[in-house]
Amino acid sequence: MSTPAEGAGEPVGPALPDVAPRLRELRRRRGLTLEAAAPRAGLSPAHLSRLETGARQPSLPMLLALARTYGTTVSELLGEMPPEREPVIRGGRAEPAEADGWTYHRAGHPGRAMQALRVEVPYGTQRELVRVHPGEEWLYVLSGRLRLTLGDATHELDPGDSAHFDSLTPHRISAVSHGGAAFLFVHTLLQSPDPHPHHPHG
Repeated sequence: MSTPAEGAGEPVGPALPDVAPRLRELRRRRGLTLEAAAPRAGLSPAHLSRLETGARQPSLPMLLALARTYGTTVSELLGEMPPEREPVIRGGRAEPAEADGWTYHRAGHPGRAMQALRVEVPYGTQRELVRVHPGEEWLYVLSGRLRLTLGDATHELDPGDSAHFDSLTPHRISAVSHGGAAFLFVHTLLQSPDPHPHHPHG
């Protein structure tokens, strides 16, 4: 049975040629078999095997889930260099990465607890992909119109709109403008403390 992550229909192709062997290397370095690693990332062993051979391309939610599983960052999975001392990231210096039609531009240094990307989404892609994972996500729409589904609620965001939510809420992102959309994306594995804790005895 396919999980939601596996039903996104990633195209076969060489858009991320370096990710496949890196996924395999990280899994083996952690001492995990396909059967042990795949469920942690919400995938079947067969699907993870296809990602490791390059037969399928990982989407952003898959990269997040695999990075969490292997205790690393999306930046490392994409093959970016270790953190630099220079805090400023110059536009155009790093080549963008592409997967499942989405284009990712580095907006933060790899190896940090907070992962920052600038993402370009074509119209309608990943519309069926729903993810749930620990952490928080923040996004800010730069251009186009973005549809964000959080649980049972659907929101349409225009340029200048932003969203900040717990990743444990089932969520999906898609572009509803025909020209696609671009947004800033920040993810952290940390969860904010509940400001209204629920005590069993009131």
